[in-house]
Amino acid sequence: MSQFKNNSNFNLFYSDTDSVYIDKPLSSELVSATGLGMMKLENVLEKAIFISPKVYCLKTDNGKLIYKVKGLSHSIELTMDDFENLLTKDTFIKKLQTKWFKNLSEGHISVLDQLYTLKVTDNKRKLIYGDDNKLIASSPYIISNNKEITN
Repeated sequence: MSQFKNNSNFNLFYSDTDSVYIDKPLSSELVSATGLGMMKLENVLEKAIFISPKVYCLKTDNGKLIYKVKGLSHSIELTMDDFENLLTKDTFIKKLQTKWFKNLSEGHISVLDQLYTLKVTDNKRKLIYGDDNKLIASSPYIISNNKEITN
């Protein structure tokens, strides 16, 4: 992934284990629909909001909405507006979901309702807000030699 993260030929908006979201097409020698170890073009996006690792919403050029929220059931519906609202400072969304909890030592499974709170966090990056309290960017935390976090 470092070839994508450290590449000045395009802007990298988000990456995960096996995917990158950039602002230009990749070189054709890096892309194949079937080649092992190659990248595959899955979507061309009209709009994207990346909240945090494994939390994002994508609108494809043909209008399809794709979103991923780590820890939230896939049956819970979210909209692009939900993600846009999260860009306002101190905004959050609460969703009730049903989760299965297994207890192997007691040999049973419990099905319980659980409240899931979705919000922008600064766990991994410093959040940068504009004058209107809208999230406009983030920057990495820098840890000095004496283990202090600086910005």
